[in-house]
Amino acid sequence: MAKDLARELYRAFRNQPRRNRSGGTEEIRQKIGDPQPLGDVLNELVSNRDWRQGLAEGNIFTDWLKIVGDEVASHTTPISLVDGRLTIKTSSTAWATQLTLISSQLLKTISNSAPGALVEELEVLGPNAPSWKKGLRTIRNAKGPRDTYG
Repeated sequence: MAKDLARELYRAFRNQPRRNRSGGTEEIRQKIGDPQPLGDVLNELVSNRDWRQGLAEGNIFTDWLKIVGDEVASHTTPISLVDGRLTIKTSSTAWATQLTLISSQLLKTISNSAPGALVEELEVLGPNAPSWKKGLRTIRNAKGPRDTYG
């Protein structure tokens, strides 16, 4: 039953005229039944829906090992890309410091490896520090064991 519903929805979608950017309608193909190479269909879909930038940004996450190399990739992980800011988590504070020092070179490498991706700035995070707020002897609104040093 689900296959039949999916086929009917696909046929209805393919037979509908498409609206172009000027507001008029145009047919997607000359003959609906003509087969086309899958690569051509996917390229047409990506260009019609303006997905090039999103795909380029997604490739940063999937191709991280190719972009930065084996050694850096084994100690870093890209976490998010929001508004041109790529957030990278590192395995140690030493790696965070090193990535901060070479951030301009890394930005150039990313822009060359993923053309079309909008990466303007890097934010490098170190590993998570332990929390001193949990335990048997904690006081509300206190800094923890470091509050006696000054």
